[in-house]
Amino acid sequence: MEPISLVHASLGEEELAAVAEVFASGWPAGQGPKGKALEAQLAKKYGVGDAVALANCGAALHLAMLALGVGPGDEVIVADYGFPAPAQAALYVGATPVFADVRPDTYTVDPQAVADLVTPRTAGIVAIDTVGMPADYTELQEIADRHGLFLIEDAACAVGATYQGRQAGALAEIGCLSFHGRKGASSGEGGALLAHDPEIGKDARLRSSFGIGSIFDMGKVVGLPVPTFTEVGYNFKLSDIAAAILQVQLGRIDELLARRSAVAAQYAELLADEDLVGTPTVPGDRTHAWQTYMVTLDAGVDRAAVAAELRGQGIGCQQGTWAGHVQPVFKAQQTCPVSADLFARQLSIPMHAELKPHQVERVVATLRSAVHTHSTATSPATFALGGAA
Repeated sequence: MEPISLVHASLGEEELAAVAEVFASGWPAGQGPKGKALEAQLAKKYGVGDAVALANCGAALHLAMLALGVGPGDEVIVADYGFPAPAQAALYVGATPVFADVRPDTYTVDPQAVADLVTPRTAGIVAIDTVGMPADYTELQEIADRHGLFLIEDAACAVGATYQGRQAGALAEIGCLSFHGRKGASSGEGGALLAHDPEIGKDARLRSSFGIGSIFDMGKVVGLPVPTFTEVGYNFKLSDIAAAILQVQLGRIDELLARRSAVAAQYAELLADEDLVGTPTVPGDRTHAWQTYMVTLDAGVDRAAVAAELRGQGIGCQQGTWAGHVQPVFKAQQTCPVSADLFARQLSIPMHAELKPHQVERVVATLRSAVHTHSTATSPATFALGGAA
């Protein structure tokens, strides 16, 4: 029986040719010609003042905090449900992450929950485009403007998604992207910081290279420029190898996203009559990047047993994502009931652009059998606090 992987990067001959070109150039490291070309491509695609190619989205979030002057004594409101990188970034700079609960239908941060958490110590807000679904940026920006807060978009999962006709990643003053292996556009690892203010991009680019700027550029200067280290910097550069791959991937993003969307539509159709499994809903004012396809299991279903059965038949799966406030590292003194419920009952099933219709059918058939085998439900299905079924 063929295995069906949870994720699979769509890399091919065109990406290999781009890598070969970098090898031939003699400059595979960061901030070289391919990195600069990628940054220009990103800035144009997203219509922002600057784009900085980085090693990963975590680096982008860290540099965003530094560029905005976040530090000890500050609180940063972060979406509770999603990969907890924004909360980690707040800790990196000595700030305190404060977790806001999420909406039960979109799994994105609830603007009312954010508004209720604002205090005199609040410096800003980080929204997460949860597994590819953009958050409610109109309401979030209004809250940020009313209180004089920054707003950062963690669009790690949302390359290709839109909100009210605008590209995810450009929906706040700073957007942070990921190009990890399961994303819609991938170089294995990688990320970017998008900034409407070019000064923020300039700050992030300098800090990403130990605070001394591009060694490639220095090498082209006649004479011997000797850089001076004036502040703490980091090695967050994206290699030109990865940048070359991403130039190709971004050119394919519409094609790859269309294939993911077709998979999502097939899942929704095949599971429409399944009482024990809830499927995602997408509001009419946005589109989903489908980095992950998460189903919500009825409260009477043993999720661990279902996962074991799927994996035993070669079908990849994981929990949906994380509820940040229950992670021990944050020592949070909060409750986020919607996020906690989603964390307990959601399951991610295979989602990538290489999935074939017959594979999707097999995933659904196996999932349907497993949830009925491992269910104690005796009443109509209950999904996450009023979430979509």
